[in-house]
Amino acid sequence: MTRLKGKVALITGAARGQGRSHALRLAEEGADIIAIDVCRQIDTVPYPLADPDDLVTTVDLVTSRGRRVFAREVDVRDLAGMESAVAAGVSELGHLDIVVANAGTLNDTAPLWELTEEQFQDQIDVNLTGVWKTIKATVPTLLRQNRGGAIILIGSISGLTVELNVGHYAASKHGVNGLMRTLSGELAPYNIRVNSINPTNVNTAMINNPRYNRLFAGGKEGATQDDALAALTAMHALPVPFLEPTDVSNAVLYLASDDGRYITGTAQIIDAGALNPFKAPHLTVATDVPQSPIETVSEKAISATPSNSFQDTERA
Repeated sequence: MTRLKGKVALITGAARGQGRSHALRLAEEGADIIAIDVCRQIDTVPYPLADPDDLVTTVDLVTSRGRRVFAREVDVRDLAGMESAVAAGVSELGHLDIVVANAGTLNDTAPLWELTEEQFQDQIDVNLTGVWKTIKATVPTLLRQNRGGAIILIGSISGLTVELNVGHYAASKHGVNGLMRTLSGELAPYNIRVNSINPTNVNTAMINNPRYNRLFAGGKEGATQDDALAALTAMHALPVPFLEPTDVSNAVLYLASDDGRYITGTAQIIDAGALNPFKAPHLTVATDVPQSPIETVSEKAISATPSNSFQDTERA
């Protein structure tokens, strides 16, 4: 398949999870890849982030698909580092056509007033300011080339609705959609399209880890993902617990290719019906499935938490 033949795509958070999936899907369609990832732990994130070996694996998988790849360990919070990586990647691969601002974290769960200052600041710095720095590091190249382009910001349904106990994350993702809408208008005269993709749960290490498996399993010690499936499924109208990364990558491909050549300024939703629970009566019928998947946010019982208390895990 060659929908992206001759294109170069930059992807942040490319070492694993959604980012790796996006890199491989675009490479399969002919794109060369600039792969960016921090490849180290952030203290306020309660699950392991990617490491340098993960980025090497992404590089190997892209090259095995016959495409070129430039990879660098860069924190999206580091504007100078991002600008240097973009310049080096474009120098090696020739140009830039597609930007996928995918890097993101979820810095634990708690009511807004119980979050630490470090949790809140790190969340905004990575998920929102990091997206802006990705834009700032790449848009000048797209403008200088004068050949159009596509920018895809990975948001979340947390950026489109009310969510409890992840207010720092929801704020960051609402901000991402704000960036998308403004940037789409600013770049439209240059034939650069800007859209966001807003998924529900995605099956990656952000959701499948001991901390969040325990939360979704109602506090069960040693919980596995299997223990969390009932609560995850209860969030959706369709009977599925989560998306697979490729489900999001297929939407990235659509928006990056000529298939979506006249689409800009839109917040695409892939949510398995999570945003319409009141239109799906079976979701409100009392069952043995816990309607509040997290009853122990911040290690405290919050008995009145509605069923959408934590609808997002890796939607970014």
